[in-house]
Amino acid sequence: MSVPISYANSVKNELARVVSSKSCCQTAELASLMRMGGNMVIGGNRNLGINFTTENAAVARKVLVVMKQRFQLQTQVVVTRSRRLKKNNSYLVKVIPTSEVTELLTQLGLMREGEIYSGQDKAFFRKACCRKAYLRGAFLGGGSVNRPEGDYHLELVSSSEEYGKTLVGLMKYFNFPARMTDRKADYIVYLKDGDAIEAFLRLIGASESVKLFKNVRRVKEMRNRVNRLVNCETANLQKTVDASFRQVENIKLIAKAQGLASLPGTLREAAEVRLNYPEATLQELVEKLGGTVGKSGMNHRLRKLEQIAQALTGGK
Repeated sequence: MSVPISYANSVKNELARVVSSKSCCQTAELASLMRMGGNMVIGGNRNLGINFTTENAAVARKVLVVMKQRFQLQTQVVVTRSRRLKKNNSYLVKVIPTSEVTELLTQLGLMREGEIYSGQDKAFFRKACCRKAYLRGAFLGGGSVNRPEGDYHLELVSSSEEYGKTLVGLMKYFNFPARMTDRKADYIVYLKDGDAIEAFLRLIGASESVKLFKNVRRVKEMRNRVNRLVNCETANLQKTVDASFRQVENIKLIAKAQGLASLPGTLREAAEVRLNYPEATLQELVEKLGGTVGKSGMNHRLRKLEQIAQALTGGK
């Protein structure tokens, strides 16, 4: 199963193409995006602007289009090309400071009565569709998910503890087993259950990514089941080999100490067939004796031979 090099970027590319037809959902998604990757800047006449940073080109394009087309704001894009190996380019969407930006920030819940507001965005949670859009924005702005071949792990990274708590509460509203932890200066909201991750991606609109996740997961789980069966068979085979070796040694000890002729007929018969077929299973030994004894009967006879051997060695 072929999976993109960065599964998380593949998910974001798909989500960046999801455009809600409802203005309330567009606003909720943009608000969450700004909470994740946006910063306010002060320009001339103390007007506010916005700098939004992301490493995903599709996400930057989505923010740019929404700012220009829906809110008619002046924007610029700055691309910083990383010179470090395996580091992604960084895309900076700059919204030029104007009086209209303050109106937008108020609409997005980032400002209240002219002051910066960092509390919960409850205004966006009245409708289920807006809650989903808000979570989509959170993933686009600061989310990542492991390749499905590896350990199941999805996380949303924010520098705000309050925002992290908001995300946990919102995810629990949809019955996701979300947890939060801190990592240096960041707060991590995460999922580690495969079913929950699959359902979360479906909820926020990544249907194609979910198909890939399910297919890879199915192959992975089938492979794990096969490995468990092989390991179980290997363990059982090892037990059979160890038991057979121990039984043969016991019979040789009895033969040397007192001779097999001293044994009762049924035990002598079991001893001889085991010596003749040291690698045979219990079932195969039963078949060698023509079915005159069952597996449990054969096992009982071999245990009796072991007890006799232990008695001869003083229980050692």
